Amino acid sequence: MNAPDTSGQQAGLPTIVLVHGAFADSSSWNGVIAHLRRRGYPAIAVANPLRGVQEDAAYARSVVDSIDGPVVMVAHSYGGLVITEAADGAANVKALVYVASISPDVGESVVDLVMKYPGSQLVTSIKMVPFPLPDGGTGMDQYIQQDKFPAVFAADVAPEVAELMAVTQRPATASAQTGSVTKAAWKTIPSWTLISKQDQGIPPDLQRFLADRAGSTVIEVDGSHAVAVSKPGPVADFIDTAARATMR
Repeated sequence: MNAPDTSGQQAGLPTIVLVHGAFADSSSWNGVIAHLRRRGYPAIAVANPLRGVQEDAAYARSVVDSIDGPVVMVAHSYGGLVITEAADGAANVKALVYVASISPDVGESVVDLVMKYPGSQLVTSIKMVPFPLPDGGTGMDQYIQQDKFPAVFAADVAPEVAELMAVTQRPATASAQTGSVTKAAWKTIPSWTLISKQDQGIPPDLQRFLADRAGSTVIEVDGSHAVAVSKPGPVADFIDTAARATMR
């Protein structure tokens, strides 16, 4: 695996490793990355496999382990489980940033947490699609129904962009959504949480509960679940704040 290109990096700044969640891909960070790179940050958006918590975390950790120097891991949505697991024990990870995301404790899954707070529209918007497993069995992929995607996932994104996001969404397996973490890196690594106040995917009250439990530094933004797409500037500002706090 090649290490990320750090040309143009400002001396002393950590590498920002961005992990997307379900129903999205690495391009969902494009706007945020543009802002970060203008500030001199090296960045890499991990192609999260979305196959299972442990598998996805191991893949993200392999990316982190390929990077020389300090790292700030940033997650959206289900990606929060991935960085919570992957960052544990990684000496170069200096901060965790959760963006409209989930910061679970050991034994908790997406389903466990989302069902505790009302407000998520995902449950009634999912389409299940079977796919073959290597062992001859059958797995189930979860998609958001395309006609419901803009309202549920990206209500404040330009309609033409939200429609493209619906068509190009990457599914997560049902087992990824029910899988739980075995480690909780936020217990030993400082965390920052950006709460999306108009989120129809992960209820804002759940985001607040998780941030409070983790002792996270919090900002609230008037955005949808796709806040990194609709408001990349404020998201990048928040990541910058977290990154600079690790350099003091």
